[in-house]
Amino acid sequence: MTDDRWLSQDQQRAWVRFISVVERLPGVLDTQLQKQSGLTHFEYFTLAMLSEEPGRSLRMTDLAAVTNATLPRLSHVVSRLEKRGFVQRQPSSEDRRATIATLTETGWEKVVETAPGHVGTVRDNVIDLLDDDDVADLDRIMAKVLVKLDPEGVARVRR
Repeated sequence: MTDDRWLSQDQQRAWVRFISVVERLPGVLDTQLQKQSGLTHFEYFTLAMLSEEPGRSLRMTDLAAVTNATLPRLSHVVSRLEKRGFVQRQPSSEDRRATIATLTETGWEKVVETAPGHVGTVRDNVIDLLDDDDVADLDRIMAKVLVKLDPEGVARVRR
């Protein structure tokens, strides 16, 4: 005898729809960003997270947390962004073992130039399809899922 708990028909339908969105949305975001600005979604997200920080700087470990990335993946992406002049890395003045990533002025200009198109894509493909109650439900549902997936709140999702 097994202890398997199968999904109900309604749960299965909701799950498959959720997975379909999770699989398709990154491609939509990447396509728009690549076409408009030559950035991947993850590159843009990295720049955007730096742009929201005081001094437009973060320790690499903290940047990895807010971008939901492993440190090796983030390091590789930041290296590409450095080569394009968007980010600069330097040792921390407080802890020489830590590295600080800072958005350059060129990086800031790239975020400012890219943000409207990205927001338009997000609105067109998600937000504008929802009414205010749907947005509140989406926020509430994603918060519940994030508590399970990120119990320590490492991702530091901002309100």
